[in-house]
Amino acid sequence: MDHPMRRKDRERGEGFALNVLESCPYAVFATVNEDGSPYCIPVTPVYCAGAVYFHCAPKGHKIRNIHKNPQVCLCCADGVEDIPEHFTTAYQSCVIFGRAELVDNEEEKIMALRKLCEKHAASNIGQFVREIARSLSRTAICKITIERITGKQKEKK
Repeated sequence: MDHPMRRKDRERGEGFALNVLESCPYAVFATVNEDGSPYCIPVTPVYCAGAVYFHCAPKGHKIRNIHKNPQVCLCCADGVEDIPEHFTTAYQSCVIFGRAELVDNEEEKIMALRKLCEKHAASNIGQFVREIARSLSRTAICKITIERITGKQKEKK
């Protein structure tokens, strides 16, 4: 399903969108409930090997939704700055449409967790091996295979 961007003057390319994904501290992950209603939750994503990964509990609402319908959306924003004198906000954003799945392969899980730690816990990377040994079995990794990605920016003037 393709939805053209209304504000073409703010549209940015795939490279821009991937940079936003790589720099954003968190994103909002959206799935579809069994009754067709939306469900979204914040996650801490990382881009690696052409896919988006985030960690989560191995059970729960989003996991049930992914199993029923793997079509998902991820929205990232960065560089958000209020411009009160103009009643607006400057920002950079990307929206990813794709298919989600849980990662079963242990090597891929560890690779994704290492990338997540490098992004979000770099000051504690020395404890990575110990933490993997302690918590890998109870940590799930969700992988989003990107089908479409869009970027958008409103610059501060």
